[in-house]
Amino acid sequence: MKPAANGLEGRVALVTGGNRGIGAAIALALAADGADVAVNYRRDEDSAHATAKAIEALGRRVELYQASVDDLEADGRMIEAIGGDFGGIDILVHSAGIASRGQSVVDTDPEEIERVWRVHALAAFALSKLIVPGMRTRPRGDIVYISSAATVMWGPNSVPYNMAKAALEALAHTLAKEEREHGIHVNVVAPGLVDTEMGRRLARAAMGADDIHELDPNAPFEHVCSPEEVADVVRFVVSDAARYVTDQKIVVDGGTF
Repeated sequence: MKPAANGLEGRVALVTGGNRGIGAAIALALAADGADVAVNYRRDEDSAHATAKAIEALGRRVELYQASVDDLEADGRMIEAIGGDFGGIDILVHSAGIASRGQSVVDTDPEEIERVWRVHALAAFALSKLIVPGMRTRPRGDIVYISSAATVMWGPNSVPYNMAKAALEALAHTLAKEEREHGIHVNVVAPGLVDTEMGRRLARAAMGADDIHELDPNAPFEHVCSPEEVADVVRFVVSDAARYVTDQKIVVDGGTF
């Protein structure tokens, strides 16, 4: 990945779920643009260390923080540790997420609604509540929530995921209006199908594609979206080029919906 002149030197980014998939691509992109990165992960320690090694190769500082973001006490400990290590957080990217089980509303267990909502929406709220007071004292703050084109298409058999992402976007629009006076930008980036582990599972289950790239010929621009293409949108909205951009939702689906 080639460094871009986006002026993130001296800024610290926390990327949740930053060890793999879209989160890892975002962590690497922000590092390439000059940010130091706090990478959050839940369980996959090997991928976390691989991402950290790639960031270090870009000449940036990186630290790893294991925490389940839906555990509010763990969030508090993580943010305190990041403050001790880096002195503060300038950029929060909430990328951690889980899929729902593909059942109808009638067949969905209410416990699944809460489980998915906690990871996507409650975690975003908790992290923002912890981070925003300190972010207000920084020259500029950026919060980016990774949502989904699911909130454009509202597909069936995915109510836990749809509800969770809708709540996440409601948080974003509310927070953007509250924190603009403090120099904090809040935006949503909403990918469609992406070549990640979750995307490959979806392609098999919903589209019958054993290899997600079987879908390339009929995909926009003749390829399924890559994590790096999502990361490029994130690196734009936190850059000086987007200094007048806040309270926006950018859908990254090649114009599918």
